[in-house]
Amino acid sequence: MSTAFLPLHQRESMDLPFFEAAHKDYLRQVEAFADGRDDPPATAANVDAGCRDLVRAMGAAGLLRASVPQAYGGDSPTVESRRLTLAREALAYRHGLADFAFAMQGLGSGAISLAGSEALKASILPKVASGECIPAFALSEKGAGSDAAGMACSARLDDGHYVVDGEKTWISNGGIADVYTVFARTEAAAGTRGISAFVVYPGDPGFSISERIDVMAPHPLATLRFDNMRIPADRLLGAPGEGFKLAMRTLDIFRVSVAGAALGFARRAFDEALAHARDRRLFGGTLGDLQLTQAKLGDMAVAIDSAALLTYRAAWRRDALGAPTTREAAMAKLAATENAQSVVDMALQLFGARGVRVGETLESLYREIRALRIYEGASEIQKVIIARDALRTAAA
Repeated sequence: MSTAFLPLHQRESMDLPFFEAAHKDYLRQVEAFADGRDDPPATAANVDAGCRDLVRAMGAAGLLRASVPQAYGGDSPTVESRRLTLAREALAYRHGLADFAFAMQGLGSGAISLAGSEALKASILPKVASGECIPAFALSEKGAGSDAAGMACSARLDDGHYVVDGEKTWISNGGIADVYTVFARTEAAAGTRGISAFVVYPGDPGFSISERIDVMAPHPLATLRFDNMRIPADRLLGAPGEGFKLAMRTLDIFRVSVAGAALGFARRAFDEALAHARDRRLFGGTLGDLQLTQAKLGDMAVAIDSAALLTYRAAWRRDALGAPTTREAAMAKLAATENAQSVVDMALQLFGARGVRVGETLESLYREIRALRIYEGASEIQKVIIARDALRTAAA
C-alpha cells in the first residue's frame, strides 16, 4: 500500500512531549521500510507466505528489535510501549498484514520475555528479534475467550513432564508459528489462579492444527489441538498457577499497541477522505465545499486526535513512569478502536459506491478495522476494566 501522504514522524502529534528523539528515529526507520515495499493484498491463499516474508524482512531491517529486551537483541532494556505503538500506527497506515506480523512478534514472545528461564530466553528471543522465529500467543478457547476462568485445556505434571490436553482457538499465527506460548489449567478448582503458561513447539508429539480459520481481513489463524502432549517441565513459564497473571501482564504491555494500529487505520482513512473531498467534482464545486462533508471531516479529526492523546499517554505512562497502565491501556484501546471504526465508516460513506469496491483502500480498511474492537479484549470488556478500576480508586 503505497502512499504520498504526510509521514507520521512529520505530523504535529510527534511534537508532543510523550516522545524522545530515539522514538522519532525508530519511526522513520519503520516508515522507510513500509514505503519501500509493494506487497500484494493479503488473501487466504497467500497470507501464510506473505506473513513469513514480512517477518523475515522486518527482522533484517531491525524493526523487530523493539519486540524483545535489550539483553536478547532488543533496542531498550525492556520492551517499550511507545516503540510498539508508533510502529503499529505507521505499519497499519500502509499495510494491514505488516502490522499484524509485527504485533505478533512481541505478543507471542511477551510471556517468555517476562517469565521465561534464561535458557528459553536465550534460545528463542534473539531469533524473534531477527525474524528467524515466529511466535504465537495461545490463550483463547471456544468456551473461554473474554472469560479465561472458563479455560478447559489442562496440563498435569507427570514424571518431569507436563501432559497437555485440549484445544486453543482463534490463535494468531496458528499454523505458521515456530513457538507457541500456551496457557492451560494445572489446578481444576482454582479459577484463574489455577492457570499456568508453557512454551510449546509445533513438533511436540501430540500437537496438531485441527482447523485453519479464514476471516474477512486475511491473517494466519488456527485452532490448535493437544492430545496427550508431553513437554518437559522446564518449559513452564514462571511458577505453576501464575499463567493468568502472566497473560494479563503481557496484554497490558501490548494492548496499547492495538490502539496504535487503530490510529494508523483511522489516519489513512482520514487522509484518503481529505484527498477525495478536494478532488471529487460535483454540483459545480468539490465534495469538500459541502458543509455536510466538512462536518464529517471535523468529526473525523476530533475522533483521531482524542484517541491519539489517550494512546500516547498510556504508552508514555508505562515507559516513562513505570506505572500501572491497566486502566489507561483499556481507555486507549476502547477509544482508538471505536473511533477508528467510525472514522473509516465516515470516510467510506464519502467515497460512495467506489468505497465498497474490492481492491479499494477504504474497502480494505473497513475489513481490517473491525477485528480490533474484539481481539485483546473486546470493547465491552474494556469498559468493565475501566469502571472497576474507577470504583476501586473511589473506594480507596
